[in-house]
Amino acid sequence: MHRRHLFHAGAALGAALAMPAAAQPAVLPSPGATGPVRYRTVTVDGLEIFYREAGPADAPALLLLHGYPTSSHMFRDLIPRLAGRYRVVAPDFPGFGFSAAPDPARFAYSFETIARVMQGFTRAVSLQRFALYVFDYGAPVGWRLAAAQPERVTAIVTQNGNAYEEGLLEAWAPIRAYWSAPDDPAKREALRPFTTLPTTKWQYTHGVPDPDLVSPDGWTHDQARLDRPGNAEIQLDLFRDYASNVALYPAWQAAFRRHRWPTLVAWGKNDPFFGPAGAEAFRRDLPVDGVHLLDTGHFALETHAAAIAGLIDPFLRQHAKG
Repeated sequence: MHRRHLFHAGAALGAALAMPAAAQPAVLPSPGATGPVRYRTVTVDGLEIFYREAGPADAPALLLLHGYPTSSHMFRDLIPRLAGRYRVVAPDFPGFGFSAAPDPARFAYSFETIARVMQGFTRAVSLQRFALYVFDYGAPVGWRLAAAQPERVTAIVTQNGNAYEEGLLEAWAPIRAYWSAPDDPAKREALRPFTTLPTTKWQYTHGVPDPDLVSPDGWTHDQARLDRPGNAEIQLDLFRDYASNVALYPAWQAAFRRHRWPTLVAWGKNDPFFGPAGAEAFRRDLPVDGVHLLDTGHFALETHAAAIAGLIDPFLRQHAKG
């Protein structure tokens, strides 16, 4: 009985394999994708930096810079949607995702050092000129890259990536308190809940009209990296150093006015950290293609990846150059 079933199954498989090519079902590529996303590492200043890459090597490049507490994982739904026309590259910062997380005793975790590593990263992966997609922590990293070598940046996409005081909302109050007394252990300890699962999940779901649309993959992935021994201290160091970014806002705004990079603003308007006023403020200093306030929260790609890709594609087709 079993032999007979196996014989019939084998015969059916053989018949299927013998079908002419035209009769077999077509296997279609994902929309916009030209090939697989590749997962790689490269050594920069002695650190192993993990990154995701897709798209033609000779296409105009888009550098995706993530925020807190996430990594290049946040771009998992966006990368395939843009890979048909662009070389899309998304690194993990030191201390985040799958990149090296050296001990703070031998590596100073600051936005300046992260930007320096990312500058080296762009050289290591042969990104000569590129558009920037900045989000959250990725914004001050990206602004440093752009200000240091403005000729390498072709265009800017900012998604809840702030550069203006009016963009900073009340959720920053406990972090501002730490800035006012950076040597006070109590102020530092008051921020430790920001590195725990309830807060990580809250960052993903707050301001999303239908939280059921937000996959747990994001916050679960992020929390697993945050829970590594010693990682909370890295993040607390960066909370303290964020004050250096706010101090540089006027200089970056001057760079915006000087270099006039074409800019697209796509913003989760219900973000508890970076409000819509910060999105609108870019109009003062840059040629803004549009300010798109999306009905979602901080991690807008979790619910609006297709919509944001739909904004980016025509924008980069017009402004990004190889």
